[in-house]
Amino acid sequence: MTLRGRRDPGGATPGPTGILPLMDTDLETRYRAYLDALNERRLDDLVGFVHDELTYNGTPMTRREYQDLLAADIAAVPDLVYDARIVVADGNRVACRLLFDCTPRSEFLGFAVDGRRLVFAEHVFYAFRDGRIAAVSSLIDRAAVEEQLRAAD
Repeated sequence: MTLRGRRDPGGATPGPTGILPLMDTDLETRYRAYLDALNERRLDDLVGFVHDELTYNGTPMTRREYQDLLAADIAAVPDLVYDARIVVADGNRVACRLLFDCTPRSEFLGFAVDGRRLVFAEHVFYAFRDGRIAAVSSLIDRAAVEEQLRAAD
């Protein structure tokens, strides 16, 4: 997403098209709106936040495949809430530390969870193009999940 006719308080020069990039605060606001859509289970709204084609951890996929991936997580973990603890927006990138405090119903991240409560973090980095997500790089703290499951046994 770009803004036409906007004066940039930071003094950035518009590109050859006369369009200024999103300001960092606009990108953070947009990202938080994306998280709101996920938390409100409005997955059909991803069309406004995610490109038709993107990469997820380096693997090309369609928005529909990405949506199905998120839907599977929500089905396995109905109380899943994307709780952004740290968000940094810079240029066309967002970095976020998400904290999850949830109770998966079934197998989750390859672990047999059996309804036990888990608390873990995900560090995720997004590249935006034209105001929508074009690439996602995610690292989930699987060691924290494994440690909690081991302690519960």
